[in-house]
Amino acid sequence: MNPRILAFILAGGKGERLFPLTVERSKPSVPIGGRYRVVDFVLSNFMNSKIFSIYLLVQYKSQSLIEHTRENWIIKTVSRDHFVALVPPQMRMGPDWFQGTADAIFQNINLIRQYSPDIVAVFGADHIYRMDISQMVKFHLENNAVATVASRPVPIALANAFGIVSTDGDSRVTGFQEKPKIPTPMPGDPNRAYASMGNYLFNTDTLIEALADAQRKQQHDFGGYVMPSLVSTKRLFAYDFETNIIPGTRSYEESGYWRDVGTIPIFWQTNMDMLGKEPPFELDNKHWPIHPAGYNGPAAKFYNARVINSYIAEGAVIHDALIKNSVIRRGVVIEDGVEVEDSIIMDDVVLKEGSKFRKVIVDKLNVLEEGAKIGFDSESDRFICHIDPSGIRILPRGKRYISRAVKLG
Repeated sequence: MNPRILAFILAGGKGERLFPLTVERSKPSVPIGGRYRVVDFVLSNFMNSKIFSIYLLVQYKSQSLIEHTRENWIIKTVSRDHFVALVPPQMRMGPDWFQGTADAIFQNINLIRQYSPDIVAVFGADHIYRMDISQMVKFHLENNAVATVASRPVPIALANAFGIVSTDGDSRVTGFQEKPKIPTPMPGDPNRAYASMGNYLFNTDTLIEALADAQRKQQHDFGGYVMPSLVSTKRLFAYDFETNIIPGTRSYEESGYWRDVGTIPIFWQTNMDMLGKEPPFELDNKHWPIHPAGYNGPAAKFYNARVINSYIAEGAVIHDALIKNSVIRRGVVIEDGVEVEDSIIMDDVVLKEGSKFRKVIVDKLNVLEEGAKIGFDSESDRFICHIDPSGIRILPRGKRYISRAVKLG
C-alpha cells in the first residue's frame, strides 16, 4: 500500500546574493531558462513523482511567486488530495514571521494534523535539478527510517562549502558537519563526501515530536538542530541522490546535476548549462518534463535573424540581429543590428536598433535605447547597471518605455 505523503516546499528565501534580481521578488520566483521560474523545478519533480498534495510556504517579497503559482500551478481535480496551496506566514504561534526552516513547518503543524499523512516531505525551492522523489520514499520505507536526508556526493576538496552528512556503510547517518575544514568522506570513497541537499522525508510522528522539541529549545532550523537531534535514533538515513534514475536522461548530461542558484555567477552559468547540442542539463526530456508557465501569446517570430546556440521563448520578435549563446525569454523585441552574446534577456524587454550586449542579464520590462552598449566597458557600465564581482552586468527590473542605458559616444 502506498504511503500517504504531504509535501511542504520552503519558498520564502530572500536570495540576497542574487541582487538585484531579488529586489522585487523572492529567490524561488526568479526567472530561469527560456520559460521557467526557479520554483518550477521542485514542483515538477513532485508532480512527475505523483506526489500531488503540496503546500508552498512563502514569505519574503512573495507577490510575484503567488501570482505565478496561481496562474500556472492550480490543480483542477475532483480529489481533495490533489492541490498546490500557497501558505504565507500565519503567525499562529505569535507575531513573528518564519524564524527558520523548522519554525516554518512548526507554525503550520495544524496542516499536518489535518491531512494525517504517513510521511511528510520537506524540500527547498531554490535548486535546479531533476529527482524522482518516489525512489527516495522507497529507500526510506525499506530502511524503516524515521527520517531521510537527500545527500549528494561532492569532491572532498569542495566539501567545506557544504553541510556534510557522515554515514556508516549502511547509509545510516552518524553525524553532521557544517562547512568543515576536514570533511568526513563517504564510506569506501575517500575522494568524496555527502553534502546535504536540504531535502527531507519524515515519519509524521517523528517530525511532530522533533519540531516540538526544537521549539522548546528555541532552535529553528532543520540542518542546524532537528536533523542532528535524530542521529541518536540510529534510524536517520542518507539517500544518495546519485543513485536516482530519471527516465529520458541523455548520456551526455552531468550525472546528478544539482545547482543552488544562489549567486549571480551560478545563476548565469546554470542558464548556460541548458544550452548546446549536448548540455550538462537537458531541458528536452519528455519523460520528465519541467512544467512551464502557460503562455497565450503567439509563437516567436524571426526576420532575417541569426541565432546561434540560444533559447528563444514564445512571443519573441527578432529582426535582423545576431543572438549567440543566450537565453531570450517571452515577449522580447530585438530590433535591427542588435548583437546579444552570452546574455539572459528576460520577459518583455525591448532592445532597440544597433545596441550590443555581452554577458549581461537584463531583467523584465526594460527598454534599451538605440546604440546602447553594455558589457564592454566597466567605467561606463557602472553608471547604468549593477556589476557583479564576477563581471556579469545586471540591469534591474524596469518599467515599460523607461530607458536604462546611454547611447554610444
